[in-house]
Amino acid sequence: MRKIFKWTMAAALAAGSLTAVGGATSPVAALDNGLARTPQMGWNDWNSFGCNVNDGLVRQTADIMVSSGMKDAGYTYVNIDDCWSTKSRNAAGDLVPDPQKFPNGIKAVADYVHSKGLKLGIYSSAGTTTCAGYPASLNYERRDAALWASWGIDYLKYDNCGDHQGKNGQQRYTAMRDALAATGRQILYSLCNWGQESVWTWGMATGNSWRTTGDIQANWGSITSLLDQQVGLENYSGPGGWNDPDMLEVGVGSLNGTEGRAHFSLWALLNAPLIAGNDLRTMSADTRTILTNTEVIAVNQDWGGKQGHKISDNGNLEVWRKPMSNGSVAVVLLNRGTSTATVSTTATALGLGSGGSYSVRDLWAHSTAASSGTISASVPGHGAAMYIVSGGGPAPSPSPTPTLPGNGAIKAVASGRCLDAGSSANGTQAQIWDCNGGTGQQWTQTASGELRVYGNKCLDVNNRGTADGTNVIIWDCNGQNNQQWRFNADGSITAVGANKCLDVPNNATANGTKLVIWSCNGGTNQRWTRT
Repeated sequence: MRKIFKWTMAAALAAGSLTAVGGATSPVAALDNGLARTPQMGWNDWNSFGCNVNDGLVRQTADIMVSSGMKDAGYTYVNIDDCWSTKSRNAAGDLVPDPQKFPNGIKAVADYVHSKGLKLGIYSSAGTTTCAGYPASLNYERRDAALWASWGIDYLKYDNCGDHQGKNGQQRYTAMRDALAATGRQILYSLCNWGQESVWTWGMATGNSWRTTGDIQANWGSITSLLDQQVGLENYSGPGGWNDPDMLEVGVGSLNGTEGRAHFSLWALLNAPLIAGNDLRTMSADTRTILTNTEVIAVNQDWGGKQGHKISDNGNLEVWRKPMSNGSVAVVLLNRGTSTATVSTTATALGLGSGGSYSVRDLWAHSTAASSGTISASVPGHGAAMYIVSGGGPAPSPSPTPTLPGNGAIKAVASGRCLDAGSSANGTQAQIWDCNGGTGQQWTQTASGELRVYGNKCLDVNNRGTADGTNVIIWDCNGQNNQQWRFNADGSITAVGANKCLDVPNNATANGTKLVIWSCNGGTNQRWTRT
């Protein structure tokens, strides 16, 4: 399946530019390869084994992913890292699996992993050599991608080592993106350029995830250092593409259980890919419990795809918040210090509004308690508490699972005219028009909050924009949050991604008036009813 991009993204890439949204530079579209609608989950050998990877290790790991419950918890990819090939290509120019490590080749391993209901990943670098000195893929992108596809590879981790021959990161990583697309096989594309060249500003159009940092180490200082580097990046990820602060170190080295739970909680809240790096064959019961905590995983895999962010910093005590798609909020209370301390926040600070009572679900104790508005915990040093908080009064910026009383036509209150698709062509700007019962006025809401028309087209905020006046268009449904809409009690319709209202500009009432999003203001030009 060849990747398809909106014309605006293609133009931006051709020009080497990006769109400025709300004063910040943001990617304008996601890589549309149908993958990573939620952050990918799996395992990679590097953190525990380095170059000591082989056929037996990969097969045994696949077995344990199934028997340990990791597969059932959502882990899908078994990923081979560096050092899997011989030190040189063959006479035809192809990469060759090391015959000592993989005597039956990589395809045989892929077939075994697939037989377990899992997927196999491979590694290369966007330079002349890998980090361990093996042949890499710069200038061999099409050849290597086709070879991996023939083996049944499902995931590529693409590193940044070797001679770059004067090419910048975006050029090198885009070349491999296009090569993977040309194979016709769905291969998840994980960029590993260590956060260089502000990769988060172009990563969304290029890959399914992108490293925002250097390599992680199995110690608390490394984890918190990488955490700090995620501040301010929350607007650069979403369904299809994710900020990646590197793999998990849970169960690796001297990292203890308290630190492992905090690490896992934070990476889940950040919507980071959850790629385990421990030896699954010998992991402790505690490590297994951490990695298979489905309540924490559910925060990471929430369909809304909003990345968590820090809302409070009091020295070693921090509060991190992530809006959930059902209107609740996930929160991590973090103690970076060495001694036990009380960490607190409030429902109001979490954006849940004031008044009433709140339900507080402890995702590690698996228990629920009531609260009048204060969320507080005694947190051990290098530890974290994690909760889902819901309830209270109306939230100022909610993002609940949208509900809609029926499907069909949607009428603008001020004009009495209907929300109209205009046509089914991608990029057509939505408008108001005399209500006529036509198919372009029949809107069906899906469980994910889409407003569908013509069966497979969605009401879409152009280029994931958030600025007042951004056009509302028709586009192929793709699951991004710029195609999710929330119907409110006052009759307004909120664009979930932008948190702004569907608006008839300038209170116009004429047929053909084109629609935009605008800051919600309660005006009749932002109110809609079902006919």
